[in-house]
Amino acid sequence: MKKIIITEFMDQVAVDSLSPDFSVLYDETLADNPDTLLKEIRDADAIIVRNRTQVKRELLAAAEKLTVVGRLGVGMDNIDQEVCRSRNIAVFPATGANDAAVAEYVVTSALMLLRRSYLSAEKMKAGQWPRTELMGNEIGGKLLGLIGFGAIARETCRIAKALGMNVAAYDPFVSSEDPAWEMARPLSLEELLSSADVISLHVPLTPETRHLVNSETIARMKEGVIVVNAARGGVVDENALLDGLKSGRIGGAAIDVFETEPLEADSGRRFEGITNLILTPHIGGVTIESNVRVSAVTAENVRKALEAE
Repeated sequence: MKKIIITEFMDQVAVDSLSPDFSVLYDETLADNPDTLLKEIRDADAIIVRNRTQVKRELLAAAEKLTVVGRLGVGMDNIDQEVCRSRNIAVFPATGANDAAVAEYVVTSALMLLRRSYLSAEKMKAGQWPRTELMGNEIGGKLLGLIGFGAIARETCRIAKALGMNVAAYDPFVSSEDPAWEMARPLSLEELLSSADVISLHVPLTPETRHLVNSETIARMKEGVIVVNAARGGVVDENALLDGLKSGRIGGAAIDVFETEPLEADSGRRFEGITNLILTPHIGGVTIESNVRVSAVTAENVRKALEAE
């Protein structure tokens, strides 16, 4: 039987769907045990990962039989696609399966940060009544600026417009003739930075997008802007973001992805004392429903690829 390794959490129904026809090793600890993974990968025909497992040169060199990589998500920066192409290893992201989850995360974060009421719990527990202090803003009529206008950004746009937001987007890779522009107003990056009330990032991590949000771009943003990053950690210079939050240039931020994951204690302490901030552990695309969809799509992709061989 062909062997499939699953190194990170996956819906059990999808795992069980593979077990009758393949030898399945499902072990979530493998993402944190590269030495063990190197041993197990030697006779594996397929590997299924999320974002923590590094399917890079060393692992691929040890994977002598590997022909398929299933990605439980859409980000590909933890997979060396060039090596995979050179080895004819097929890589299957779960395209579209978690669009709704990420879009809902973005809009929910914007609502929370604009309204500011989520800050009240501890004060209320202490017997305080900070009513005027927590007078926030409505989301209706605000301009949402999307940097990147792919599938997730378009779903975000759809939800935001239903709540009364105006939406603009910057994406030089989307043709001006694309019908998607009927949903959002195209702007240059400069125009978007200076006018958006909420900025949401929807770009992959590449040399061109690394630290796209930095001290210079933050200085060009509208004062009090809300920034949401559920894309990739390296797209935002975290120290510059913190400076922007402290100075008030950034009115609030929701950060779901980090330059180094998991977030270590020393790194996390940088955020202490900043109240206009939502921090989550890379769960923007992970809901109970999306996990079922992503797992099912990935299991089916891997099955078809292995059976086709």
